[in-house]
Amino acid sequence: MTKILRYFLLSALLAFCCVEAGAQTMQTYKVKKKETIYGIARDHGISVEDLMRANPGMESPDYKLKKGSIIYLPTATSAASATTAVVLPKAEPAPQPSHQSTDVRKREIRLGVMLPLHKVNNDGRRMVEYYRGILMACDSLKKEGISIDVHAWNLAEDGHVDEILKDPAAARCDVIIGPLYSKFVPALSDFVKKHRQHLVIPFSINAGQQLASNPHIFQVYQAPGALNDVTARRAADWFKDCHPVIVDCGDTTSTKGPFTAALRRIYEARGVQYSLTSSKSSDTQFAYAFVKDRPNVVILNSSGSRELNVVFGKLSALIARHPEVQLAVFGYTEWMMYTHYQQQNFYRYNVYVPAPFHTNLQSPLTERLMHKYRWNFRQDMMNTFPRFGLTGFDHAMFFLRGLHKYGMSFDGAAGRSGYQPSQTPLKFERVGEGGYQNRAYLFIHYKPDHTVETVNY
Repeated sequence: MTKILRYFLLSALLAFCCVEAGAQTMQTYKVKKKETIYGIARDHGISVEDLMRANPGMESPDYKLKKGSIIYLPTATSAASATTAVVLPKAEPAPQPSHQSTDVRKREIRLGVMLPLHKVNNDGRRMVEYYRGILMACDSLKKEGISIDVHAWNLAEDGHVDEILKDPAAARCDVIIGPLYSKFVPALSDFVKKHRQHLVIPFSINAGQQLASNPHIFQVYQAPGALNDVTARRAADWFKDCHPVIVDCGDTTSTKGPFTAALRRIYEARGVQYSLTSSKSSDTQFAYAFVKDRPNVVILNSSGSRELNVVFGKLSALIARHPEVQLAVFGYTEWMMYTHYQQQNFYRYNVYVPAPFHTNLQSPLTERLMHKYRWNFRQDMMNTFPRFGLTGFDHAMFFLRGLHKYGMSFDGAAGRSGYQPSQTPLKFERVGEGGYQNRAYLFIHYKPDHTVETVNY
């Protein structure tokens, strides 16, 4: 049977997996210490949606479940009852036709999730939040008339993927999201190829061999090194009217040498003059690298926080002595981790950060989704970049809408899904004769007027 975490508090959104529930009767229940709405629903085999309908006060975001409270529990009296992703021990169902024999556009979409769904470590906690985002997407899609049948497996780092793949429900999935750990990719790749399913690899970046040969794979993230050349080219195009200033930060641990080397090759091939300077040079020498007749773009050969602070100090001294100098700074994805204490500098120095996602906490859509998450799960998303709940929502909306619209021929190409992401842009391109890799990328621009814009490329 499907291995679902017993404590996983996710029945709240699973009415989308259902056949219509039958008539219901009510019984009362006295709340015990530390019980939650989700735990009560789970323990009594009902959905949170049904529990909240039976107790209208629960629908308020301010509702608090208290010890000793008397609540109503709905009990289905019809043989047709709501089906959720929490699969309790029962007899094996009768064999069902393979999904290949029916058009996924004319029935429910069968979604499998194979991730570390536990609370043992940060990997598990992040993936629990990611999975909750998937369920929120399924709930939204239900309102659009799209039915999703969800099965989830706890594929932990020390798990046994072969055992999971023996579950008949795995072979019936149309799309599987997972794994987190690269060591499970080969087995899942072979499995989806055999059963003609889609495999969405949401985080692992080490799937090169399988991606190159298996047309059923969609890889969301790329290895940072693989993006050096394309990011350098895009940066050179975007800042074509600027004078480049490359700063040697003296960081012996930096991994950004290949990027700045690629950028220099592009400049040299195009005949673009650029300046080289050092973060250890005097303020006077540092200023010599800049021009005054057009904007300058500053590129560091390090993504380190300490090195960034040193360069910002140099730029502050430069602007104080030469306020006429115009400049922008082109940075690295790692700088997103520094936003909470560097944001004012990002605005001041016109910083651009290349990244595969952007968590805009001021966006109305982001605010709505974070409020919905809080309302459903009685806690906030973790304070991380990216927000994993938003990532799961984006991934599920993109692929499930695509499958509903195009069936198993969905290839994730730009514009086909019709979904505007809250955080993670998705635009897949074929890798040779193999699978599909997400090529969407952003420049996040912190403008001097204290606004943020995203530039898609």
